[in-house]
Amino acid sequence: MAEGGEWDRRSLLRGAVVVAGAAAAAPLLGKAATARADSSSDADALFRSGRFEEAGRAYEEILKTDPTNLNAARGRGYVGLLSNRFPEAEKFLTMALKLSPSDKDTNKLLGDCYIRQDKYSLSVPCWRATGDEGYAEWFGALSGETYQIDGDLAELPFQQMDPEPLVEVSVNGGPTKNFTFYTGSPWLQMTATTAKEAGLDPVYKQKSDFEGQAIWAYYGVLESFKLGAIEVRNVPVAWSELESGGDVPPVTNDGMIGTWFFYHFLTTFAYAGRSLILRRPTSATAKRVRADAQRAGAEPLPLWLAFDHMVHSTGSIEDSGTRIMAVNLGGNGETVAGMPGETAEQFGIRTDTDRPLETAAHSHPVVAYPCYPKEVRLGDAVAKEAYCTVTSQMALTQPWGIDVWGHLSHCFYKPYNVTLDFTTMNLYIARGQAG
Repeated sequence: MAEGGEWDRRSLLRGAVVVAGAAAAAPLLGKAATARADSSSDADALFRSGRFEEAGRAYEEILKTDPTNLNAARGRGYVGLLSNRFPEAEKFLTMALKLSPSDKDTNKLLGDCYIRQDKYSLSVPCWRATGDEGYAEWFGALSGETYQIDGDLAELPFQQMDPEPLVEVSVNGGPTKNFTFYTGSPWLQMTATTAKEAGLDPVYKQKSDFEGQAIWAYYGVLESFKLGAIEVRNVPVAWSELESGGDVPPVTNDGMIGTWFFYHFLTTFAYAGRSLILRRPTSATAKRVRADAQRAGAEPLPLWLAFDHMVHSTGSIEDSGTRIMAVNLGGNGETVAGMPGETAEQFGIRTDTDRPLETAAHSHPVVAYPCYPKEVRLGDAVAKEAYCTVTSQMALTQPWGIDVWGHLSHCFYKPYNVTLDFTTMNLYIARGQAG
């Protein structure tokens, strides 16, 4: 798999929570630009700081005078992709691809654009151009309609909350399994034992080394995945096993549901009600969900999807003002949020450097430190003087090109319910049980 896929697979193997990362100050969001962005670097700076619509206009201005500007065409397409505006994203990414057919960044973005629309076969040439034969083989093997949804509503009680939430599912009509979920992970994944019991055969396999052990990663297609009253058919799935044939430790669940699955639904992570709620995303259902959120006092927050699965919105840490935050729903851990060293330094957040935490992220060793910001906020949801962590190795500008000032973690959401509406690209968070 490509670099991103490698990280995600190893995150599952390790059970590590994906962290968002930390390096240059960004202006506050939501305010009108005071200076005209008249160069590609100016537009890139707007994009990196989270002023996406301003960046989009800046890229378009560049293209008016220089229609051969690859960076502007690709950047303009990326702005559309962040908000799932697919015709817009395809228009400009296709323009960029014509300017440079072998450009890996453009091919990755366009491949992601097709995947989000379940147009897997169209994405295959993009992945071949990036050298990612794993994706190309996997997605080329998918046929017919993927993510076929039967049923309108499923409410899955949490079987446990900590150290990670678990819900009951059925794989290929088999007995109940306990799956966790995490928006820091992309596709549906499961243990080798679960895959064998379900009779899965890989369409592609890849051998890698993980902490001195040989690991085989397999990629296939799942016939049926049932969650309460909803069944989803023809789903891309992955699993891993040791070369000896055993499950990759630690085994704390039977599998993990990632963001690719959730963006096919109106998904509510009802932490306060201890349940996961999936709704078929019809216009009528979306209208009801938005009305319920409004009655609960939840104002719509922007929702952006980057790096094919990383959920982002706006929030704040300490007195940072509005910043881009990663929204990591699910996963495990005892912290409310994590942040890069620059965030803690810039906003003077109390950090306990005498108590280092030797841990790992993306299967790389890192050292984190306890820290205690006065508050961490997502919309009107807030945690005050809560236990967080800071990691100096994190880069503020993430590999997907955005300055991310922190990530909100499992414990932040416990008093709340969070709904991701990928039909309008809005996020709603409200205290108390979901309606």
